Amino acid sequence: MLNASFRRLAPAVSGGVLLAVNALPANAASLDPQWSFANVSVNYLDWSNGTEQRTETNAAKGDFFYLELEGGVGFDWGEFYGFYDFENPQNDQSEEDGRDNRRSAAKVTSHIYLGDTPFSLYFHVYDFRDYGYNSEEQDRVVGFGYHHTFDNGLWFKPFIGKAWVDSQSGAYSGENGYMLGWVLGYDFQAYGENFSITNWHEQTFDRADEYLEENYVNGPAGSLGTNGAVSLWWHPIEAVTTGVQYRYSNNKLGTADHYQNAMIYTLKYNFL
Repeated sequence: MLNASFRRLAPAVSGGVLLAVNALPANAASLDPQWSFANVSVNYLDWSNGTEQRTETNAAKGDFFYLELEGGVGFDWGEFYGFYDFENPQNDQSEEDGRDNRRSAAKVTSHIYLGDTPFSLYFHVYDFRDYGYNSEEQDRVVGFGYHHTFDNGLWFKPFIGKAWVDSQSGAYSGENGYMLGWVLGYDFQAYGENFSITNWHEQTFDRADEYLEENYVNGPAGSLGTNGAVSLWWHPIEAVTTGVQYRYSNNKLGTADHYQNAMIYTLKYNFL
């Protein structure tokens, strides 16, 4: 399953990799990372009672464990980030009907800096698979980004781009409007401990009517889709990070016209 997901990610990001290679300076120092990180984590996502009630007949949501491998690297010419999630790793069959209850999600993003400016070319691929329903969807975004770190240490990386979707289960594939979003973070200390706050947010708009009708359980969904999470992290030692995330979405995750929210409890082992 892992290899199959990455095989589908590879063609979509190949253009970005080629641009990155062409943008590389000739000297070998350009391949020296300015920063990098990698971790593996165990996570528990707990949907709110209201979300479970609202989605009971509309792409029903249930609590689950997932394992995640996450990492990123930054150079003086660009940066890359990615993760792979394996949901319900302990549960290959649901109790009700014997379906495979495992799912996977993978994401790769990159900013290729435009010279010495704060602007960048932005590339984004997200791949989701639900094996029990034989459902696969991959979202691709190509556009422009921006990066800035404020004097107080807050960093902010917004982007906007054209979006495409590739659905492998007979649903809509093709152009799918636009995506506006950002990631941001801030490190701070309190009570002698190290903490950080992060937020990722995605706003999709002007999506295709066929997608809103065919790719949602009770479509059509609204054209404007919201997706993101706000997180508080505690870093007790260098090798360990733990935290809580507030997950939110609307007109996303297969559910039309219903707000969805959850808490995610995470324990990470930082090996880089």
